[in-house]
Amino acid sequence: MSIPVALPKPVTLTVGERLSGHVAVGTARVLLCVTRGRPALLIGILRIAQHGTRPAALTHVLRSRAIVETVSLRCASHYGCLLRSLTILLLCQWRGQRVTWRIGVHSPPPSSHAWVEADGQPVGEPFDPHLLYTPIITV
Repeated sequence: MSIPVALPKPVTLTVGERLSGHVAVGTARVLLCVTRGRPALLIGILRIAQHGTRPAALTHVLRSRAIVETVSLRCASHYGCLLRSLTILLLCQWRGQRVTWRIGVHSPPPSSHAWVEADGQPVGEPFDPHLLYTPIITV
């Protein structure tokens, strides 16, 4: 039995936003492949890339999320939280803005979730992930 899932509504993008979204998704995929099984390496790369950035405004992070969900169906789905959150982080860092990236776990049943935060608030999440997940990785 399948459960109906509604994907977020695509937004109208400029050519530059569409291009940067595709490049960010591709870069996030490469980072995940290169660092597979070594989260410490990924965390190190992301922390180095954060130097010189300023905290991101909530509106900019929401726009980045809309861009990512429009250019990638995987990122728009419920199962694409890791790729989506990493891509949002990359888009913000390329603009000189910093977001907080978190990965949390929950048990039982075992599950995990990745999300980004701006101003201490989860961005674009249907519920507060802190209520269900215990963060184990924070960048």
